Amino acid sequence: MFAAALSSLALNKLVAQSAPQGAPNRLLSRPGAMPAAMLPPGLHPLGLRTDRDALLYVPEASAKLEKAPLVISLHGASGKADRGINLLRAESDKHGFLLLAPDTSRGTWDIINGRGGPDAKFIDSSLARVFAQARVDPARIAMAGISDGGTTALSLGLANGDLFNAVLAFSPGFIVDLPRAGKPPVFISHGTLDTILPIDETSRRIVPALKREGYKVTYREFEGPHTLPPDVGAEAMQWYMDLRA
Repeated sequence: MFAAALSSLALNKLVAQSAPQGAPNRLLSRPGAMPAAMLPPGLHPLGLRTDRDALLYVPEASAKLEKAPLVISLHGASGKADRGINLLRAESDKHGFLLLAPDTSRGTWDIINGRGGPDAKFIDSSLARVFAQARVDPARIAMAGISDGGTTALSLGLANGDLFNAVLAFSPGFIVDLPRAGKPPVFISHGTLDTILPIDETSRRIVPALKREGYKVTYREFEGPHTLPPDVGAEAMQWYMDLRA
């Protein structure tokens, strides 16, 4: 669930928050030479930190792929990396994409307070480790997240649109105002009964703003609370898998 710290933000600041301009939230890691083989199926801690590490899930279905799509899945506030895995694990099993779930250092993403940098650096280090160990399709890397993970996915994803070929945000709160690169397509979902991040103050503002800026946005409203229903998650990931570079 979304932490009380975010709910204290003024609603009129939900669509765009100011943040320091420059490089702290740029992701620099890119796939290089392909590893000789794909990691074996299963859940792999990356070993970057002793606590609040990143997890990589390799589904059985990825074994048939020469190189696999990669989706970064960001948990909500008070969550941990396993929640990022569980959010999209069934879809990973179905479609064969690798699922990377980094963890925050303090339980919520630092960028939601209008700053950021340390969490982005950890995500970047996680990507570098995955690129060194798994056969990732460089043209099919996506950023996704729920709640403040959705806010972070939108903010970092659009700031690094030269890396990501899609950005998916489930029940996001706002977009941090960072310099942007590229223009990836965006999928956003939100529940009409959301009392944590009310839809009228969040996605119903975010979506028109992105469209005015020239982004291609697929938007899915559903009758429900602050969550990602399985059918909406399935729709989102089918949308992603149908994209072609």
